[in-house]
Amino acid sequence: MPKFDRIVLLSDGIRGHYHQSLGIAQWLERLGGGRLDPPVNVPHYSGLQKLMKMKLFVHGLAVHGGAFSREWLNASGLRLPPVKPNTLFISAGSSAAPFCLACAKASGNKSAVVMTPSVLGTKPFDYAIIPEHDKHDPKDTNILTTLGAPNHIWPPELAKVGENFFADRDFGGKKIVAVLVGGSDANYKPSPKWAEDALGSLRYIDGIKILLTTSRRTGDAVDSKIEEMFANDPSLGFMLILSKKPRVNALTAMLGKATHVLVTEDSVSMVSEAVTAGFRVGLLRVPRVAHPLKNALGFGVKRFDDLFERMRQKNLLVDLGEMPDFRKFLEPSEQKHNTDFNEAKRAAEWILSKP
Repeated sequence: MPKFDRIVLLSDGIRGHYHQSLGIAQWLERLGGGRLDPPVNVPHYSGLQKLMKMKLFVHGLAVHGGAFSREWLNASGLRLPPVKPNTLFISAGSSAAPFCLACAKASGNKSAVVMTPSVLGTKPFDYAIIPEHDKHDPKDTNILTTLGAPNHIWPPELAKVGENFFADRDFGGKKIVAVLVGGSDANYKPSPKWAEDALGSLRYIDGIKILLTTSRRTGDAVDSKIEEMFANDPSLGFMLILSKKPRVNALTAMLGKATHVLVTEDSVSMVSEAVTAGFRVGLLRVPRVAHPLKNALGFGVKRFDDLFERMRQKNLLVDLGEMPDFRKFLEPSEQKHNTDFNEAKRAAEWILSKP
């Protein structure tokens, strides 16, 4: 008998968050832990509405029972989906977490949160899957820590996805280099000069084809510089400027076709996805936002540096530094690791092992 009859995802619309919860849910389904239902999109708020609904009244979800949760859901504008007993609600990210908890409490079911919610924290949830670099009380039995981000990458399907997506392209038996470029956030700020300095030398390496994607965070200036650099480059096999085609998701196909993968350090999600796909990732360093106090206290980029060092020690990535030596990294016919690494699977197994 499965642990749960149904698994329901609460999504905030952020692709990276959705893929984290989806990966765990898919593994629960593969392991016989329940049937995955279509995702439920949560409402979005801004300004005073966000302060009232998502900051002030959210605390009541942690301390009150099902009646309060049902009232909160009605006031929030989310209609509780038809729910049977033995359902697991899963969400990732702070915006979806209150809805996940409220749906579970209102229906008398279980809740699982991925990442640490900024207001609620992890304690109110039945299961919390958080990265190792987040601070937590080691005595909390409802917490599983992961190395990087759990994700939806399933290696057995990658090659087929890659072949289908690139069916009309002939890469001529060359090494295929997937380049995954993130963007600016509170800790990192890639610039057009960085793009030219760090990625420019890829254009002069023989025997490779480049598959390149940017992200929603990359920014117009860096997008334009990358387009300018690679537009007429014969080594370019594919380029996706995601701000221009936001509905296209080529990452899984790129991982299915690549022999080598390069990822910028600002995206733990993309690094984790590439490592889960079996790659020994080439980590691209990018300019950082100065936060001396945060880093001294172990927050900011210090947390991510520690994460990447742990991955390096496990032979899951190669730190290419600020001036990457691409020729050396691309010298082998491929860059893969032989570690059984799948944090979404491990999280699903952990949930199913709990009483």
